[in-house]
Amino acid sequence: MTIDEHIAYWLGSADDNLKAAEDNLTIGHFDWCLFIGHLVLEKALKALFVKTNENKIPPKIHNLLRLADLSNLILTEEQSQFFSLVNKFQMEGRYPEAKSEFYKMATKEFTNTNFQILKENYHWLKSQII
Repeated sequence: MTIDEHIAYWLGSADDNLKAAEDNLTIGHFDWCLFIGHLVLEKALKALFVKTNENKIPPKIHNLLRLADLSNLILTEEQSQFFSLVNKFQMEGRYPEAKSEFYKMATKEFTNTNFQILKENYHWLKSQII
């Protein structure tokens, strides 16, 4: 796979996940919107990793801050804090002991606010790649 094909794979998957997250937001599945939203940023960061690491296969990790670091991406303090928050969406969405708290946190207002910030960060990440 060429580097462009590899990047297109990750970004295409991220775009599909963005649509799925938006659909979940529309129908009121706020926890799933946020969980899938994490995947959007993770896949964009993996596309950036491919670009900055000469087409290497991205590591099989989910931590957004670690992926950003491995991609030599400099985040603002605000972005770092937001990525740290979004990391919780995937951890707390996976494990039953944390899922109840995550579900309570994922209110309509919380989800709308954070999903908007997530989309802005996704578009910014894409601008770093394309």
